[in-house]
Amino acid sequence: MAKSDDAVKDPATKGKIKLIIAIAGALLLAIGLSGGATWYFMHSPQSKPAAAPETVVVGKQPAVFVPLIPAFIANYNQNGRQRYMQVSITLQGRDQADLDALKAHMPVIRNNLVMLFSGQDFATLASPVGQEMLRQKATASVQEVAHKELGKVVIEQLLFTNFVLQ
Repeated sequence: MAKSDDAVKDPATKGKIKLIIAIAGALLLAIGLSGGATWYFMHSPQSKPAAAPETVVVGKQPAVFVPLIPAFIANYNQNGRQRYMQVSITLQGRDQADLDALKAHMPVIRNNLVMLFSGQDFATLASPVGQEMLRQKATASVQEVAHKELGKVVIEQLLFTNFVLQ
């Protein structure tokens, strides 16, 4: 018995025992954390299949897209040189009935857009920033006509689906 008491009092043996206890504790902690993380992710709401009708947001209707056919072709002078622009446009709204009502005013909308397009500068339109600014101006023009004629803004945005400069 005296031998075992001497072995416990040896500093080298005490260090090994502490190391084994620390490794065992770290191993148990790692196993517990991985088990807890697995349980958390298996029971999170993201892993459950969503029920289609109950999860749909009621306030916003799906987008409705209406292409304006034919494409717009505008010409303008740039430093004495004739330039052309062809733009295909699609309108985005949320209510099909409102978009159908707006079709009655399409000649006014097309006229305003042609006048807007023909008054542009080639150098400005050659950059993406210039194209985005033109898209925003065109959106505002269509929204203005819709508000004036229908009493509400029918169009969320106007999209350029094709944009060619020559």
